[in-house]
Amino acid sequence: MKKLSKFLIIACLIFLNPVIVNSAEILQIKSSNTILVGDQNRNLTIRLFCVDVNANDELEATNLLKSEFPRGSKVKIKPFGFKENVLLAKVFNIKGTKEMSELLVAKNFTRENCPN
Repeated sequence: MKKLSKFLIIACLIFLNPVIVNSAEILQIKSSNTILVGDQNRNLTIRLFCVDVNANDELEATNLLKSEFPRGSKVKIKPFGFKENVLLAKVFNIKGTKEMSELLVAKNFTRENCPN
């Protein structure tokens, strides 16, 4: 009986205790391929992986990203490397249902020419 009660207490502590999730959030969308994100104590500039928007579509593409990922949106980042000391990454909403470069490809602002 004592073992069962100890097990139940431990299980309750593990499963019922709220989990604190620290995720990054959008601080600024600088352009169609450059985003500033931050967490609790640092900021990071991210360049979207495999995104090259035509200069004529730059404003529309930036506005699309700003509407789909407003300031303060929680995001997940999948890094692919560095280029000129800037992180190359794909940026997803917290649920993982939207990705920034996929939005731009879907609206024909850029072509997908890189591997996943």
